Amino acid sequence: MEPFAHHIAKSASERQAPGLLSLAPWSGFEGLTAGFSTRLGGSSLPPRDGLNTALHVSDDESAVIANRRAIANTLGWPFEAWTCAEQVHGSRVVRVTGDEQGMGRLSRESAIQDADALITDEPGILLTMFFADCVPLYFYGPEHEALGLAHAGWKGTVADVAGETIRAMGKAFGTAPERLYAAIGPSIGACCYEVDDNVMNRVRDVVPDDESFHIPSSEGKSRLNLKEINKHLMIKAGILPSRIEMSGWCTSCSTDLFFSHRKERGQTGRMMSWLGKKK
Repeated sequence: MEPFAHHIAKSASERQAPGLLSLAPWSGFEGLTAGFSTRLGGSSLPPRDGLNTALHVSDDESAVIANRRAIANTLGWPFEAWTCAEQVHGSRVVRVTGDEQGMGRLSRESAIQDADALITDEPGILLTMFFADCVPLYFYGPEHEALGLAHAGWKGTVADVAGETIRAMGKAFGTAPERLYAAIGPSIGACCYEVDDNVMNRVRDVVPDDESFHIPSSEGKSRLNLKEINKHLMIKAGILPSRIEMSGWCTSCSTDLFFSHRKERGQTGRMMSWLGKKK
């Protein structure tokens, strides 16, 4: 069953409310909110229409901020809680405390710099990251109310941002990997993600030469399954397979619902992942 299949209902406002997908299997955790945005609703104009959430894609900044505020309002969170990083396709993990709460919500310059994973154990902080084909990773440890959110493109994947996040949560909060829940959100699928040998040589360093991770497609090229690779790395780091949810959505196949950097040749917006625990 698709874990990101539940659409949050539209509000009664005159403007179309943001189209959001909640992580339904985690809805039973009290006070926890987790999910992924779509391109539906919002204020951005083509080709970033309509719910672009990123400030680095040459969109009107006021439209982006309006979109972010609308999402926070729909979730029932104060916009001041929205906290994000300037992502660099790496594996650096940053612990977020009350001092960092709200960083990046209004400008890129104020974001947490050079980070592709954020962790916290403080309620009232809404962790956010941005995507248009890369893989959103979610982590939750109920025992310590520990949260982790990561961004995994192919570079972050082979740098094991998944494992780095899990280990950072253990070091910071004492969270045992086998006690964590994890989820893998909508991203480009193996059906649409063809890469060359330069990428594959890096991939073969981290996963077995197995068709569940990559399938030869043409001379010198393969179709890469980033979701399965990240699941493999989560399990390798100690998370139980039964505690991992994985979306079947391909962002490239479904540009009516999602932005896709590859399908739209870079002229597009960004979705966001979010994760937070209310006070």
